[in-house]
Amino acid sequence: MNIIEILQQEFNIKSIYVENIIKLIDEGNTIPFIARYRKEMTGALDDQILREFFDRLNYIRNLEEKKEQTKNLIEEQGLLTDEIISSIDKATTITEIEDIYRPFRPKRRTRATIAKELGLEPLANIILAQDRDDNIEDIAKQYLNENIQTIEDAINGAKDIIAEIISDNADFRAIIRKEFIKKGLIVTKANKEVPSVYEMYYEFKEPVNKIADHRVLAINRGEKEKFLNVKIEEPVEDILKILQSKILKNNSKYIIDAIEDSYKRLISPSIEREIRNYLTEKSEEGAIKVFGENLKQLLMQPPIKDKIVLAIDPGFRTGCKIAVIDGIGNVLQTGVIYPTTNMEDKIQEAKKILSQYIKKYYVEIIAIGNGTASRESELFVVDLIKELNMPLFYIIVNEAGASVYSASKLGAEEFPDYDVALRSAVSIGRRLQDPLAELVKIDPKSIGVGQYQHDMNQKKLSEMLEGVVESCVNNVGVDLNTASAPLLSYISGISSSVAKNIIKYREENGKFKNRKELLKVNKLGPKAFLQCAGFLRIADGEQILDNTSVHPESYDIANNLIKKLNLDINKLDNKISQNIDIHKLAKELNVGEPTLIDIIKELEKPGRDPRDKMPAPVLRSDILTMENLKEGMILKGTVRNVIDFGAFVDIGVHQDGLVHISEMTNKFIKHPLEIVSVSDIIDVKILSVDIDKKRIALSMKI
Repeated sequence: MNIIEILQQEFNIKSIYVENIIKLIDEGNTIPFIARYRKEMTGALDDQILREFFDRLNYIRNLEEKKEQTKNLIEEQGLLTDEIISSIDKATTITEIEDIYRPFRPKRRTRATIAKELGLEPLANIILAQDRDDNIEDIAKQYLNENIQTIEDAINGAKDIIAEIISDNADFRAIIRKEFIKKGLIVTKANKEVPSVYEMYYEFKEPVNKIADHRVLAINRGEKEKFLNVKIEEPVEDILKILQSKILKNNSKYIIDAIEDSYKRLISPSIEREIRNYLTEKSEEGAIKVFGENLKQLLMQPPIKDKIVLAIDPGFRTGCKIAVIDGIGNVLQTGVIYPTTNMEDKIQEAKKILSQYIKKYYVEIIAIGNGTASRESELFVVDLIKELNMPLFYIIVNEAGASVYSASKLGAEEFPDYDVALRSAVSIGRRLQDPLAELVKIDPKSIGVGQYQHDMNQKKLSEMLEGVVESCVNNVGVDLNTASAPLLSYISGISSSVAKNIIKYREENGKFKNRKELLKVNKLGPKAFLQCAGFLRIADGEQILDNTSVHPESYDIANNLIKKLNLDINKLDNKISQNIDIHKLAKELNVGEPTLIDIIKELEKPGRDPRDKMPAPVLRSDILTMENLKEGMILKGTVRNVIDFGAFVDIGVHQDGLVHISEMTNKFIKHPLEIVSVSDIIDVKILSVDIDKKRIALSMKI
């Protein structure tokens, strides 16, 4: 197997780029670094494709290792032949290799192994040859003894051996697997007739090759929770005919019996498990991909910069915890108010406290968590805004994961003097100010933009989500002098321990003045510096380029470009002519064109934040209720979650509405992500409102 040729064909890229990428990966370079600073070597592939390349490379290498292991295991048994070697070498999946190895795998005692122990293998071979079918019973008499007392026992034992031989045949299993996928039906029935979220699956049937991923995951969960019985109805007769056509030389009743027994007893249950696993893995991969896209959009929400925020973590009995946070995330004030009680004196006291804080700290935005008592807190805030008659707005913030952070070791380290609820209030306010910087402190699975995330392969899910967070953090870059340890730990080349060492160095020596100073950090050597330096920013340092994504290795090129174009190095906010001949300039500066283009973009707008291109969150000063909604009403909403069959949209009534995939566009789409992403601001039309069930149906077809 030529790995380079395979990857070249699958990714449709030149072999030289394949070789370069493999070399860069094997040298220990990170995906963000390769994507951003080695574009000439990769053909400017983005980090998503590079991650897919990395995963595929690992799979192929594992496949090669599996092939060698399998050959060695068969050779140890003295059964390795040129034909088997050829079959293994041609295999393109681990499943194919497992099929080839199946006949050689050590087995527990089966009916076939017992029959072999009784000496019936020669009889099985005679029957399988199918040239003495007329006197098999006479031949079987020769095998009678104290353990095999009847002709029927002898023949049945031989058929058990034949059944296992058929079951172990890799070619047969591959054919049957395809028939299951092509013609099989997923059939579900109620295990207990009680109302549940799985009622649509109480009498359900759908082709294996057409069933949607989210249905597979829902059925799996229903089965796990004992609401559903699930099976695959396969085309039994078709499969038996195929097997007979492959095996039968004449109409041997013994072979026909063995084929049927092999299929029903050995092959069918095994293949059904395989197909169920295949469907689950495929569905999980799709769901993980959607989760990753949603998480990316959530993390890349634009920060609300330099705004004083008053954050509220709503509650009833224990009150609402509040925190006033300045424009860079420092906590100015905390407290507890009780506006969600029916006690007028408590409500008035809460208004008085909030009014004081708003005026004292010049609060511009109130962030309200969307948990328990959120609706009541929102009503209170709207009433207060009206009374104050100030340019003040509020926003409902998804607080998913805030409680996880507040109860974590990290939360305790950041705010040792605050109780859990006060930490949640701070987290709610900070995630509005800078979603990326705050959300990296929380396990991505707890952020609340997935579907069936607790039912998935947790290792695969975690790896994918970690990759998304890493990609977002490095895409944006972080301020070296203000970033937290969790944020720094996602930067290319920086481990958790090195991130803590950076914080420690900062505390002991003050702010970093330049990027080179990183080399003084304990355990941050030249290799780590190469990987991380370009993603770390120093806003007011000694070197202006340190506040850009220009890598220190390219500073000479950047400075030569500045001189060549007569740019003002002190401003570095230049409008560089669009008429520059990039090809000619790259040759003059001895630099690759992709790198030159990146440098020019940075010199045009140093310190640029890619999140600024995203739609800003919708701020509100008044409130809607579900009772206010009327069919046909047009509203602006924020996409909160995208799933396989639609998107949930916040329209400001504390209950997200659903835009079904069929209501997104008049053209055919395979997935809602083709139309919307998390945090998109969209216009929607009210189709229907069910107050009792708290359901709102929306349409984007306006």
